Amino acid sequence: MDTQYENLIRTAYKAFNSRDIDSALSTMHADVEWPKAFEGGYVSGHAGIRDYWTRQWSEINPHVEPVTIVERLDGSLEVTVDQKVKDLEGTVLFDGLVKHIYTLEDGLLRKMDIEA
Repeated sequence: MDTQYENLIRTAYKAFNSRDIDSALSTMHADVEWPKAFEGGYVSGHAGIRDYWTRQWSEINPHVEPVTIVERLDGSLEVTVDQKVKDLEGTVLFDGLVKHIYTLEDGLLRKMDIEA
């Protein structure tokens, strides 16, 4: 695993978990495509992600920790994450492992997909 990519992934998740949108967006390509995990579909670009996360965090409290990072044969990164999602009162809505698949471009996260 390329250390640069591992650092990119860890920086992105750390920023997400601390709700530091600007730091998270610094790991992403300007034309990033991001899945709306709890709504379906995708958002595009930094402004779209900012709006989506701001709305998401007003409704739920997700925390996502990378467990493994593997480079696939096609060059994408497979990140298995331990994902815990709580409602704003602290009730657990989801607690389990999920696979996030990242496509990279220009050394940045270009697209994220979720695999069951």
